Amino acid sequence: MSGPGVVSLPRRLAAPAPGWSTTAEVIVVGSGIAGLTCALRLREQGRQVLLVTKTRLAAGSTAWAQGGIAAALDEADSPQDHLEDTLVAGVGLCDEDAVRTLVTEGPQRVRQLAAAGANFDLDEAGHILLTREGGHHADRIAHAGGDATGAEISRALLAALAAVADDPGIEVIEDALVLDLLTCADGRVCGVTLHVIGEGEHDGVGSAHARAVVLATGGLGQIYTSTTNPPVATGDGMAAALRAGAVVTDLEFVQFHPTVLYLGEGSTGQQPLISEAVRGEGAVLRDERGEAFMQGVHPLADLAPRDVVARAILDRMAATGAEHVWLDARALGADFLTRRFPTILARCRDLGIDPATDLLPVAPAQHYASGGVRVDLHGRSSLDGLWAVGEVSCTGVHGANRLASNSLLEGLVFAHRAAEDVHDRIAKGALPQSRPVEDGPTGALVDGERRIELQRLMTRGAGPVRSAGPAAEALGSLAEPSGGAEPGPEAWESTNLLHLGQVLLTGALLREESRGGHVRSDHHERDDTNWCAHLLQVRDPEDGEVAVIKLEVEPAVPEGEQ
Repeated sequence: MSGPGVVSLPRRLAAPAPGWSTTAEVIVVGSGIAGLTCALRLREQGRQVLLVTKTRLAAGSTAWAQGGIAAALDEADSPQDHLEDTLVAGVGLCDEDAVRTLVTEGPQRVRQLAAAGANFDLDEAGHILLTREGGHHADRIAHAGGDATGAEISRALLAALAAVADDPGIEVIEDALVLDLLTCADGRVCGVTLHVIGEGEHDGVGSAHARAVVLATGGLGQIYTSTTNPPVATGDGMAAALRAGAVVTDLEFVQFHPTVLYLGEGSTGQQPLISEAVRGEGAVLRDERGEAFMQGVHPLADLAPRDVVARAILDRMAATGAEHVWLDARALGADFLTRRFPTILARCRDLGIDPATDLLPVAPAQHYASGGVRVDLHGRSSLDGLWAVGEVSCTGVHGANRLASNSLLEGLVFAHRAAEDVHDRIAKGALPQSRPVEDGPTGALVDGERRIELQRLMTRGAGPVRSAGPAAEALGSLAEPSGGAEPGPEAWESTNLLHLGQVLLTGALLREESRGGHVRSDHHERDDTNWCAHLLQVRDPEDGEVAVIKLEVEPAVPEGEQ
């Protein structure tokens, strides 16, 4: 379809020629819940695995996940109920088969995770303790350490990895930034180029060859000035897949978490998240006048889906001229907060705010990318030999807006499925080891010092509320840089953000409606007639232009709403 302007991307990042190489059967890129789960399962199946991670093994987004992992573990709950809540949150654009896979296989995977050593919080009877978050109509959020669920899951998976540290069949390379995907003569993905900050053999730019590559590189949160994502979330895997010709979809659906601690105008980078679970336990949003304004906005009030709450906060901020609203958790009491939310409590007190006695200033900030590399139910991308799992992927589970605590579950469930699929295809001889070929030009790099400029453009053009003028202006300003920076990690990361920003802005301009995480001030309403569709974007291998395909679908809605 015709778009707001042609975006043209290079095939590869400018980088020195690889000075070393290594080979494995499968390369897994990323060490969050999805990457670790996939790597460990592949090794259980006897596959030779190379696990590559950008900095340290525990530095990704998984460790920051506070709220928990959603699954129908209670006898009073059901996968069908979980499915219906997910479809409502996804505002018509979920892939129902993907959601059904998630909610049906999810309980088993969570129980396996617990059996493998993840210490979830338990009730007096020894059962996994469950709570509720926004958009859920049942208590189905399992958590650990009160508000340290991701950290505990990461610890358990890293312990499992450490237990096989002497196994020559699984190699780990830390401090490795993946630059681009390698492809062989028939177009199949057969490895990666990567830059390793280290000593000895694996130092500088090298190439890793494999029969299959699994991306588990997380999101793109650093594309905005304020985010809950860690510094490593620069969209590297997503950008590499895009440059290689993989289909990406739904990038315009960016979830802005409603309750991120407001640290003042000009505060940038990773911001402190106040988990949705705090509202699940009874905290209430209030405006400048002290009014609990979510009453009447949605039947679930403060526990409405995240896009609803974020939009209500932004509307109230606009109406009152305030820079934030307030989260009132005082009624929960110091003892309960200490027990249930120790991490959040400590962080707030470090910043001079006590949730037991003070109102918490909060405002929406970027939190999650619902779009990504388009994959099927087995994690397969549109490129043979390439799988994607976790936030880098788009399984169709989240639609236009992710339901709270479905992200850890998605990483867990689809990483298992991808590992099974990779193993089966290798076992059948479908993915022979092949030599890569040079397959396209490089482009100019963005100087790392320009990153804050890029982030400000993205925040203005495709922030929590978008409109045609600022979005078009931002897209025009993100032209390919002239001259270019010298190759290096900061320039490579910033260039990845540039490429994804161009594609994200294109989708945000084309989608002339408001739905889920995509809010247009100049197109207020959801438009199922024209926009019950996904925007697929893919780079043409001949000229580098990114084509946009509008894929119309039937609205995915719960049975009761059909």
